[in-house]
Amino acid sequence: MESTHLLNTSKKRVKIHPHTVTAKYATQAPYSPQPGVHAHFPQPGDEGYDDAPSFEDFGSFLEETSDKKQLTESRKWRLTVFGSKEKDTANKLQTLGGAEGSEGGARAAKVSGKGVGEQLASFGEASVSASRLTWVGLLGAALAHGCLIVLTRLASERFHLGPLFLLLVRSIVQLVSVAVPLHRGENPLGPQGYRLRLLCYGVAYSLSLCCAYASLTFVSPGDGTTTWRLATTALSAILAFLLLEERLGLADGITIAAGLCGLGLVLLPTADESNSDSQTDPVKFWRGAFGWSLSALAGLWMALALVGYRSLKERVGVGTALFTVSWTGCVLAPVSLFLLQEGLSWPMSAEAWGLVLGLAACSVAAFLGMTHALTRLHPSLVSASQSLEVPVAMLLHLAVLPLAPTAPEVVGNVMVILSVGWLVAIKLLPARGGGRRQREEYEEILDSPIK
Repeated sequence: MESTHLLNTSKKRVKIHPHTVTAKYATQAPYSPQPGVHAHFPQPGDEGYDDAPSFEDFGSFLEETSDKKQLTESRKWRLTVFGSKEKDTANKLQTLGGAEGSEGGARAAKVSGKGVGEQLASFGEASVSASRLTWVGLLGAALAHGCLIVLTRLASERFHLGPLFLLLVRSIVQLVSVAVPLHRGENPLGPQGYRLRLLCYGVAYSLSLCCAYASLTFVSPGDGTTTWRLATTALSAILAFLLLEERLGLADGITIAAGLCGLGLVLLPTADESNSDSQTDPVKFWRGAFGWSLSALAGLWMALALVGYRSLKERVGVGTALFTVSWTGCVLAPVSLFLLQEGLSWPMSAEAWGLVLGLAACSVAAFLGMTHALTRLHPSLVSASQSLEVPVAMLLHLAVLPLAPTAPEVVGNVMVILSVGWLVAIKLLPARGGGRRQREEYEEILDSPIK
């Protein structure tokens, strides 16, 4: 057996020959041989023998880097549509260095002397503390959305301000958000290579708002908002699975389904609506059908927007997203005004202007809380938490205009509140699993690309 050894080395190359095995040690790549320096190759029992690679390791290396495996993986069809280049590169690096990272994580766990339970407890503590802020922002966004519904209805009934005009005003006011990316030294139009996707996100979000506000002309604000939220939650779960390969857990799916059933009970027609003349009048019937269709279409566009920002969360900040939604809204809102022939009626009193500015402030707060949550949570969970806007709007509406709700509305709103409350509870309360479950979670953390 022939061998070559260099002192103070960091890299090792093993060449297998049918008759000889040559071990070469190099301090830099590529290897430059230094003749005259020879040493004995470590034998079993010698110092440093355990550090030498085994034939099993070499076999696994051949299996991982074989042309057959690379060809097999290249034939796989990826479902992700919004995947980024950085994500693909990270996956390749993770495949090449997965074994080394897992061994390093296991050694670090042994050296630290902490048990699996202690490490999971510290990890869960940090996760819960971060999740609390996220869910507080989400619940605050739901309250702001509920206020938006009531303020829009008051502006329409008392000051005769059209919904699309209110959307245009709030979009103009929100243009001041351009100061956030400029202050951070970012491009307001987004980073290079992601501007087209950011534009699609802004257009989808603004189209959703235009369809939702336009539907208020044909159906009641409560029905339009409930239909919008129901369609957004259901479609975002489907689109996130198809475009991002993000699945919902069993508990999350059951909770969201319960919330959707509650929204469906809220949408049940009352006895007066069932016996009204709109069922026999074709004009009223088709106006109502058009309003319901606009609400459902608004849910589709909003689901696309949520999934689109979910794919851009690592590249686009919340301030840049708000500015994108604002300037696209300034373009699409006048077009919607022209198509629906909705007249412009400016606020004529200080109270009306105060209501419009309050509406803009609530919309900004709702957008910030919901968009920030998209960086950490599934789009369907974010939309499901916003279903709390329906019972909030009902309570606020009862305080302003006392009208007794029907029994299906009460039951549906209670189901929505319970579903959102249970969703927050299962996300924030610490899990009480056995040792096997903790071990599985710990191994999942070690195998994840985020270490």
